[in-house]
Amino acid sequence: MVKKRFVLSGYFGFKNFGDEAILSVIVKKLKEYGHKVTVLSSDPPYTKGKFKYIRCVNMFKIPDVLGAISRTDFVISGGGSLLQDTTSLKSLLYYLFVIFLGLISGKKVIIFAQGIGPINTPVGKFLTAALLKRCTYVSVRDFKSFELLKKWGVNSELLCDPIFSSTVPDCEKTNTLAVQLRDCKNMSEDFIDRLAQAVVKRFANVDVDIYSFQDAIDLEVCQKFEKALKLLNSDIKTKIYSSLTDEETINNLARAKYMIAMRFHALIVGLISGVRVLGINYDIKVEKLSNEFGFPLIGLNKDFGNPEMNLLENQDLDEIKAKLTLKNFNWASFEKVINQE
Repeated sequence: MVKKRFVLSGYFGFKNFGDEAILSVIVKKLKEYGHKVTVLSSDPPYTKGKFKYIRCVNMFKIPDVLGAISRTDFVISGGGSLLQDTTSLKSLLYYLFVIFLGLISGKKVIIFAQGIGPINTPVGKFLTAALLKRCTYVSVRDFKSFELLKKWGVNSELLCDPIFSSTVPDCEKTNTLAVQLRDCKNMSEDFIDRLAQAVVKRFANVDVDIYSFQDAIDLEVCQKFEKALKLLNSDIKTKIYSSLTDEETINNLARAKYMIAMRFHALIVGLISGVRVLGINYDIKVEKLSNEFGFPLIGLNKDFGNPEMNLLENQDLDEIKAKLTLKNFNWASFEKVINQE
């Protein structure tokens, strides 16, 4: 087999659990075949420190990005939700620019298990559709993304998020509630207080483990939530986890009995670990996941309380387990594309 060179583009180096876990999955798969990997990262020393035998380039140094792409065979964009403009149009244009560089350089471009959208700007819709039509292989992680691309005339393969195929430890559940929070434009002191009140009311005798998945965005909110809990009940047992490795995050979450989480990949880890989960609906991808698996949701700007907590505590894990049998990540098409002679 001819060894090939790959440039990986994504939300890498920002120390966010979900994106870093996806990067690990892709690198591991490419290294199985002995291919050479270069990662576009916001923090090249951090990313390089996670892996052996990869090259890293600063994603914001365009001459270096151009150099890496000029020497590669493939550009892989993904996974996660890169192609959306709710975070910012600037972010969408950056990831499209990397795809564009790959295409005009004559490289094979792969869109890897992405969630597409929301894309609200006309220019964002036009450029995304135009560029993805020219990619070698496009895969998406949810049905709505698949339908959106179909509407735009883009052929894609519907897969699941690769984190669904993560290995989780077979461990006993502890009397623990895992809470994973992040900052966002609708996060407020009022919501933190209301969530703390609901947790103290229903989980006063349960250890509360609070998870920061990306310290720059999550940690301050997690600290505020812990403080709010302690003000309501000084005896409640809490612990904040931050700066964990991917493996430590998965292993710790797998031991929890219950989970209240905002981030998409926290909820996936909870689902595959047999944890009863409740989602905080800050983004459409969380709502999509809730609709698919039937776990309860609470809104940042809506009242919640006993009904949602009842649904959390009485969740049917067997029903979720049955749905998870359909969520094994299928590498067949990806492997066929990258290993063609």
